[in-house]
Amino acid sequence: MASLDSSKLPVEEKAFYQPPLQEVVDVLSAGLPSNFESVKVEVVDSPDFTKAPFDLTSPGISGNVKLIELGGPPFMLPTVQRDKVYELAGLARALGRENALVAGAGAGPWPWAGVNCEGIINLSIRDGAVNQGTRVVTVDPPGAPKGSSGYKLQRLPQNETRTALLGNFLISDGLPGKVIKVVAEKRIGESNFISAIRETLLKHYGDKVVGLAGTFLLLSGRAKHHVMPDFPAEPIHTEAGVDRWLHYYDMPAPIFYVGTMVTGDMGLDLRLQHFHGYGAGVGGHYHYDTTPGAARYEGYFTLAESVLRVDRPPVTHGLGRD
Repeated sequence: MASLDSSKLPVEEKAFYQPPLQEVVDVLSAGLPSNFESVKVEVVDSPDFTKAPFDLTSPGISGNVKLIELGGPPFMLPTVQRDKVYELAGLARALGRENALVAGAGAGPWPWAGVNCEGIINLSIRDGAVNQGTRVVTVDPPGAPKGSSGYKLQRLPQNETRTALLGNFLISDGLPGKVIKVVAEKRIGESNFISAIRETLLKHYGDKVVGLAGTFLLLSGRAKHHVMPDFPAEPIHTEAGVDRWLHYYDMPAPIFYVGTMVTGDMGLDLRLQHFHGYGAGVGGHYHYDTTPGAARYEGYFTLAESVLRVDRPPVTHGLGRD
């Protein structure tokens, strides 16, 4: 199926508030201990994210950092709009980024998979060449009933750069740089790792909206994820309906995640947080760790300059945002 012309997609841009990195470290150092027994936050030089235990297609996440929110849940629910297929390398070029890392959480390219799927987006563009590291996860076998299904993790081929329907991505020059490192162990609060970070920043910065993106590792324990089955046969109008539709799985560490978070909507119908991850034969949409006493997280995040709201749905709702 042909993708939409990236040069014709509507784009809105709004700037984030960008506090000093050390200030963010201090805010998180003060707030996260209410949710984790052990916390260490610091500004560090980024590790090489192309090397294990990471798996990015660029060595860094820094340089001209922006967030992209592409499409949105209203293109999936209540009824899927199958024409919303996007080509990410072309989108990057349309946004003026000839060399870029694009990484984050979204729906995978259903025309390639043959069914609806989760996308763990991870591709780099350098001098016109694409390095495609994206994984997709499908319910397996397709059409299996909830409760008796498995899941299948696949890597996209180098020539498949499409995504579909919705996505929340970091776009940057993919360069090494200063990042915020967060290590948290033994969850004692109700919030998951990403929610705890976002809620701590929101409490401190209020109406000054901050946007972050990056990667984190679940190094020990297990976590709840969902994998979308194929598109629903009937329209879904409630969160209970979304919950009945999604397939949930408990997956073991280690898992490598990518995604974005923002502390406010900015009038752009933004998804506040969205991270997908994969490990050895596992992958999906991150919800929370299911073994809080064993949970150990290690995250690396960068502050974004602005958000690029691409192809915002004209009619919206609050479904499917968790």
